[in-house]
Amino acid sequence: MPTMTRFATRTALAAAAIASCAALTPAWASSHREAPFITTSPKVDGTDFYMFMSYESGRTDHVTLIANYQPLQDAYGGPNYFKLDPNALYEIHIDNNGDAVEDITFQFRFNNTLANAGKGVELDIGGSMVAIPLTQAGAVSAVSDPNLNVAETYGVTVVRGDRRKGSRAALSKASGGSTTFQKPVDYIGDKTLGNSAAYEAYAAQHVHTVNIPGCAMPAKVFVGQRQEGFAVNLGPIFDLVNATPAQILNPSLKNAFAASSIQDKNVTTMALEVHKSCLTAGSDPVVGGWTTASVRQARLMAAAPAAGHQTSDKNGGAWVQVSRLGNPLVNEVVIGLRDKDKFNTSKPKDDLQFATYVTNPTLPALLGLVLANNTAALAPTNFPRTDLVATFLTGITGLNRPANLTAASEQLRLNTGVPAVAVGSQNRLGAAGAILAAGSVGGATDLAGFPNGRRPKDDVVDIALVATIGGLCAINEAIDSTNKNGLALSSVVVPRVGTLTSDCTTASLSALAKDTNFGNHGVNMLPNAANVHDGADQAAVTFLTRFPYLNTPNSGSTPQQ
Repeated sequence: MPTMTRFATRTALAAAAIASCAALTPAWASSHREAPFITTSPKVDGTDFYMFMSYESGRTDHVTLIANYQPLQDAYGGPNYFKLDPNALYEIHIDNNGDAVEDITFQFRFNNTLANAGKGVELDIGGSMVAIPLTQAGAVSAVSDPNLNVAETYGVTVVRGDRRKGSRAALSKASGGSTTFQKPVDYIGDKTLGNSAAYEAYAAQHVHTVNIPGCAMPAKVFVGQRQEGFAVNLGPIFDLVNATPAQILNPSLKNAFAASSIQDKNVTTMALEVHKSCLTAGSDPVVGGWTTASVRQARLMAAAPAAGHQTSDKNGGAWVQVSRLGNPLVNEVVIGLRDKDKFNTSKPKDDLQFATYVTNPTLPALLGLVLANNTAALAPTNFPRTDLVATFLTGITGLNRPANLTAASEQLRLNTGVPAVAVGSQNRLGAAGAILAAGSVGGATDLAGFPNGRRPKDDVVDIALVATIGGLCAINEAIDSTNKNGLALSSVVVPRVGTLTSDCTTASLSALAKDTNFGNHGVNMLPNAANVHDGADQAAVTFLTRFPYLNTPNSGSTPQQ
């Protein structure tokens, strides 16, 4: 075979891994309504978790942590909108020594307080003072604006060690020392809060510079409504991938279905920006992270609630975790239906109980079934799936595997030693896209993307689609033509299990996954495994280039069409 042909073939096969190296698990969307129980409790439903080196100028030694909750918000959802639950505990956890147990936890608790000493804003109606029915009594533009009928505030506690038994200390404002932080009201509409620029200016007043006890560097915190940033063709995907193979295999159509994405929705964001030295331990730059939400074990409903705000229930007992999210869509499309609630209540240290979902995943077979009426049409044959085990349970050697990994677990892992990349130079397909472009890990110019953390612009859906049908194994071979193991994915050491091996090469890919002619779209000669996409391009979504990075939410009176 001529040299150029061999190179082109290796490059084409490597492209099949674009999404794999950047994906810990097969994923279609962020984690919206992913388990039976959590659909009944949207206020504690975690939708996305981001963790990345900040790329705002002057902040590149910091790590941004973003946890989104309350999925698929319609901007016009008044009059109560989407306040967070004062009876819930929202947490972001950091494991900095590879043992699958939290070492640092940031806990968020919320208060929603009626104005006027708990009576709410009242108007004189015919000589009687009567409470108004709305969240606001006029235009709003300032922190703690007097026209707000409900003040939304919160506190943040850092816990070192066990999340329930460790040492605790409150974060405080760098100016004044207060431990109470204000949250902006949701984007009710243009008359109340002005146009998009005015709302963003209002929201920016709620970015607080804070001191974290035990950390020498100041941090930032923000909680507030943001535009849904996850690009996904959600409806057709869950309708058995309701698209033709020609549509989802043609790279020129990678954003053809953007109108079906969910950017017309909002979410509620909890964001922290912390200096990396305050998260790492010792000389290992790798940290793992995930977010959880918990509620009290008991809830008693009042038959005749008192006047006030959210007085209908009394909550007590121990905290019970009901939501968990690290990598996107693990619970939604990887974990079996019977175990989804169980996964949401689990801790990373116990993740080997779910290992079969990773070593023998069902999603590749389902894709083959709905696209080609054959469960084997797209599914790789390298069982156990060491490519997914490495990225999902241990981290990838040389990229984001902890130096002293003692427990396999599902976490979003970030190597804080990898420098941030400016937004204009980020590879939309994350670390694997950069590896493909360079032909090696060492030569890659952007290793700061998924699965080495996750940035807003990383197209984890397209990345993960490729991963499910064996792209990691293609790149594993393509960047090391001699040993065919450039990412060390054919042999993975799993703590408490031993060494798992498989033939993680292009030999494990199905014929359809390797085919360069199916669909006859004539755009490129890359295999189907490299061209598969969901038709909604993450790189086309608008984000801020500064903390908190996620975009201004949709207005309730002029929502995005």
